Amino acid sequence: MRLAIVGYGKMGRLVEELAPSEGVEIAARFDLGQPLQRGDFRVAVDFTTPYAVVDNVRRAAELGVNVVVGTTGWYSHLDAVREIVEKHKVGVVYGANFSVGVNLFFRIVKQAAELIATHPEYDPYLLEMHHRHKKDAPSGTAVYLQSILRQAYGRDVAASSVRAGEIPGTHEAGFDSEADTITLTHTARGRKGFALGALLAAKWIEGRTGLHEFQQIL
Repeated sequence: MRLAIVGYGKMGRLVEELAPSEGVEIAARFDLGQPLQRGDFRVAVDFTTPYAVVDNVRRAAELGVNVVVGTTGWYSHLDAVREIVEKHKVGVVYGANFSVGVNLFFRIVKQAAELIATHPEYDPYLLEMHHRHKKDAPSGTAVYLQSILRQAYGRDVAASSVRAGEIPGTHEAGFDSEADTITLTHTARGRKGFALGALLAAKWIEGRTGLHEFQQIL
């Protein structure tokens, strides 16, 4: 398949580097100040900023191009994106995290939280750490973990955020009691897993319509 990259930063370059091994050809690259243009591709991967996502999806939809949104921190505009998708009959995949391992981690935390929530002596918490360049805090992944714990506990659970250095991403869901602490942790060793997930989503969404979460395709 032929793919366009929107946002040619570290993630965009990594998607380009890994694309050939996944049977994907990069047909075009677009960055800040250079909006998406018509080209010989049917899917675009967006790794820009939360503030640009809606406009990028709208522009792609007008061109009949499906989109994988790898950017987080824009979910307050999810309804606007849904309207664009329905109006133009295009396909969009989005997710709190495009790492396959993180999405498996979501399922593990959900099962653990449902079990541990029946023991009120354990109090849940969330901790996430990322590189200093990351715009949103808490991360989209942490926000999704919050929703998992909220469902299990019937209340909000705060997430603590750390922004320092070049940390790719660490998320910890913990359950603390007077007697002991239970922790579940996912640590990314780099950005490769996110890029591979985005390429997987791009191949899946080609030829499809509708708004889909990444977890749906795993």
